Amino acid sequence: MASSDPAALRARFRELHQSGCFVIPNPWDIGSARYLCHLGFPALATTSSGFAFTRGLPDGAGAVSRDLVLAHLAEISAAVDVPVNADFESGYARDAQDVAGNVRLCAAAGVAGLSIEDSTGDSAHPLYDLPVAVERLRAAHTALQGSGVLLTARAECFLTRHPDPLREAVRRLQAYADAGADVLYAPGLHDLDQIRTVVDAIRPKPVNVLISWDAGFTVADIAATGARRISVGSGLARAAWSGFLRAALALAETGSFTGFRDAEPFADLNAFFAADAKRR
Repeated sequence: MASSDPAALRARFRELHQSGCFVIPNPWDIGSARYLCHLGFPALATTSSGFAFTRGLPDGAGAVSRDLVLAHLAEISAAVDVPVNADFESGYARDAQDVAGNVRLCAAAGVAGLSIEDSTGDSAHPLYDLPVAVERLRAAHTALQGSGVLLTARAECFLTRHPDPLREAVRRLQAYADAGADVLYAPGLHDLDQIRTVVDAIRPKPVNVLISWDAGFTVADIAATGARRISVGSGLARAAWSGFLRAALALAETGSFTGFRDAEPFADLNAFFAADAKRR
């Protein structure tokens, strides 16, 4: 059965960050979350883009409302018996106190951790000025005091095409660590040397690494850099969409059913979900 004890899940999530390196994959709905648990992953993380696509919406720019995201977080957290980390984007607010209020709502949804990013959504000024970003992060940290929820701070320098993304990401992550972040994260690192640079600059706090493409290296390679956690962002959701698109395009354009050739058998999926439902 899914755990009804958020405190125990939060304690377990913190323990995972104490040593070694673990993969925290990103489901986009209850079915994908439960199958990832079946595969033995010790924790899960939501994906804002993966969820947005299920609603027929783009990621970012406020397309998905805070309340819709909170309902999704509560649904995923209640459906599994492992800790869930929330992709909480930029806190669904600009003002630090509004971020704090939203973070409390996120914690109330049952998550074991959440991430706050420093992107503004404004192409002309894509990152919050560092003092403002720190104030927002500190407000989130204060809001979570006593909850046990793990706070991850994201520096979006690579994704917003900062002219010197690695140097700026390190500067920001160090400031976020000082402001109370438990885990640090710079999505967009693309090689092992960059990962090592961030890990070394942030020690002893744990670093999350995003790998959502065929990077040419393995989990073991990333673990060797000292990173504690590996997420895949929209990677699994996009892989699922890729199979759907190939099959649908073949059907629409040529009338071919070849896209179903490698589809998972109905009986196998149905048997898994029947057994999973009975177990719960």
